[in-house]
Amino acid sequence: MKKILVTGGAGFLGSHLCEKLLNRGDKVYCLDNLYTGSLNNLESFKSNANLEFINHDIINPVDLKVDEIYNLACPASPVHYQAKAIETWKTSVFGIYNMLELARKNDARILQASTSEVYGDPEVNPQKEEYRGNVNPIGPRACYDEGKRAAESLCFDYFRKYNTKIKVIRIFNTYGPRMNKEDGRVVSNFIVQALTGADITIYGDGTQTRSFCYVADLINGIVAMMDSDVNFQGPVNLGNPFEFTMLELAKKVVVKVGSSSKIIFRDLPVDDPLQRKPLIDLAKKKLKWESRIQLEEGLEYTITYFRSLLDVNR
Repeated sequence: MKKILVTGGAGFLGSHLCEKLLNRGDKVYCLDNLYTGSLNNLESFKSNANLEFINHDIINPVDLKVDEIYNLACPASPVHYQAKAIETWKTSVFGIYNMLELARKNDARILQASTSEVYGDPEVNPQKEEYRGNVNPIGPRACYDEGKRAAESLCFDYFRKYNTKIKVIRIFNTYGPRMNKEDGRVVSNFIVQALTGADITIYGDGTQTRSFCYVADLINGIVAMMDSDVNFQGPVNLGNPFEFTMLELAKKVVVKVGSSSKIIFRDLPVDDPLQRKPLIDLAKKKLKWESRIQLEEGLEYTITYFRSLLDVNR
């Protein structure tokens, strides 16, 4: 039985990862400060004897005996990371430093959950791992974008100096059950607005694109990366390479929900990327991984979740 630490374990992605690891028989330390995570996300498996929840913020060190560390702790929605920009910096930089020190102490593997946001507002499409990005280092998103870039840098410094067993993934837009209904990300926004009959708000003219990966696919990719050859550090893109405009997504949600919501347009936020599409050739080659669940199917699962959460029959 492996002893595994999942930071951010009560969050959207972290809770799904904890569940998968528990289902295969691992001992899981689910660590979270509950800023954006919720104990409700652990409800379906909280009675598992191999789960231990630890209320802790990774900007402070933690001492555990572990074989693997998945570092997912960090607000991932602009609504949350811009509201606590300095705390987001601390989580990204102090947090990964503390986790790398823990990995070094335990001779453990450590996976850093980085993000497609390291590419900023990309000047190339699709984005491959070699692309160095177009990020505004002083903009309102920089606490997250540059924080994650700094975290990647520190991981590779530990690899070069201490031969720490690092793994770095770059997560593209992910959606599915357990998303926070108020997290401000586009899929949850559109679904909640459609289910409640509110106007569906598109920021910009609706032509900007994203590529949406269903959460179960992403979790399979994350675990595949951790279990991959120790000599493969990454970074590696994990996402669905099928690209949709915001207007296409909004129309799909309206139809699937059967909503009468109107689509309205607002100004595009500062530094919001106009394109986002992963090149996943490296993941296919090294991890034998690619996303399987396409948007039509994944939206059905996600809408069903939000219907229950919001207790609406629309």
